[in-house]
Amino acid sequence: MTDRQNLYAELLDVAVEAASRAGVLLRDGRPADLGVAATKSSAVDVVTEMDLAAEKLITELLAERRPDDGLLGEEGASRQGTSGVRWVIDPLDGTVNYLYGLPAWAVSIAAELDGEVVVGVVEVPPRGERVQAVRGQGAALNGRALAVRTAPPMDRALIGTGFGYLQARRARQAEVVAALLPRVRDIRRGGSAAVDLCDVAAGRLDGYYERGLNPWDYSAGALIAAESGALVSGRPGEPASPELTVAAPDGLFQPLQDALESLGAWHD
Repeated sequence: MTDRQNLYAELLDVAVEAASRAGVLLRDGRPADLGVAATKSSAVDVVTEMDLAAEKLITELLAERRPDDGLLGEEGASRQGTSGVRWVIDPLDGTVNYLYGLPAWAVSIAAELDGEVVVGVVEVPPRGERVQAVRGQGAALNGRALAVRTAPPMDRALIGTGFGYLQARRARQAEVVAALLPRVRDIRRGGSAAVDLCDVAAGRLDGYYERGLNPWDYSAGALIAAESGALVSGRPGEPASPELTVAAPDGLFQPLQDALESLGAWHD
């Protein structure tokens, strides 16, 4: 193995360990009286004590295993590194689902090398699933190689999406969904971007789009989708970003991206 391959393998091992341990904590440690610990961008953008506990577990493990790496976490963890590696972590993607006892939630951990995501792990404890990818080496679910579903015509595509927390943005997103819905088979809203992107990789969704995601929401899932054969980007000619993230197989990606562009899905 080359030095880079050895590094990728090490980063994957660390990401799997961190995601697995955080997943166990979230699955087995959820208190019966779980409530909201704080809010962020709005009253419905919530943080629970378990989000904070899971991020603490992950960041402590990363500091122990790879102390020279940087990190960026959803709940405020941030550290400059010197190694060229940065971890991008969402300790609990799908917090509202978790709060309500719904099963679409996950731990998402990505490793960047010199600004490029090279490893992604999404642990989905309610499903008993671990989805992972290494750049250039494909994606797998519980050890089984993943490949996206063959692109259907747009009018037979099952599309996933999500909604933001700010009232004005949600109203605009509802307008886009209303206009897009007649053009596709149907639309699903699962509540976890990481899980939705993995579902594109696994062929459970034909495509996915969302405005307002942050790097911790999509970094691991976007790599997994891409390594399964999906095209992943943002607006035409731009990478996935908080402005817009789109994932779909070749043949569906362009019609979906074109439709979203024509509908102005990238602005509030």
